[in-house]
Amino acid sequence: MQDPSGPGTDERSVPRILVLHGPNLNLLGVREPQIYGRTTLSDIHARLEARAQAAGARLESFQSNHEGELVDRIQAAMEEGVDFILINPGAYTHTSVALRDALAAVSIPFIEVHLSNIHAREPFRHHSYLSDQAVGVLCGLGAYGYEAALEYALRALNAAD
Repeated sequence: MQDPSGPGTDERSVPRILVLHGPNLNLLGVREPQIYGRTTLSDIHARLEARAQAAGARLESFQSNHEGELVDRIQAAMEEGVDFILINPGAYTHTSVALRDALAAVSIPFIEVHLSNIHAREPFRHHSYLSDQAVGVLCGLGAYGYEAALEYALRALNAAD
């Protein structure tokens, strides 16, 4: 990825945002489109990347179907100086104390994002292990939820300057 800070800019001053996608999100666009829509993960990343670059921020996306890989990526984010995390934990929302503990351990602010309205679905989807730790939760807005979360993160990081 091209460095949005440009030549001569201290890279440490460039806001860094990590977007994490949990299990089955690699199948967006084909998996249950009546629930998750037809937008692919690549489409979402392209939109977020364009907006982040326009704002002078650095954005990285990571998807895994494996809980431990997501935990490892969250821990690495702390070492890399990531400033904000957007996370769609997928089904791990309802099961993963490990993701919750990793996010708590790194103390990086995060927003939980869900394409569908998890509160209007099966009862087992109503509980999140992450929500009470998150800066905010966006659900039911489809792919736009990621864009709204990114806008908030950019504003929050600019306000912190």
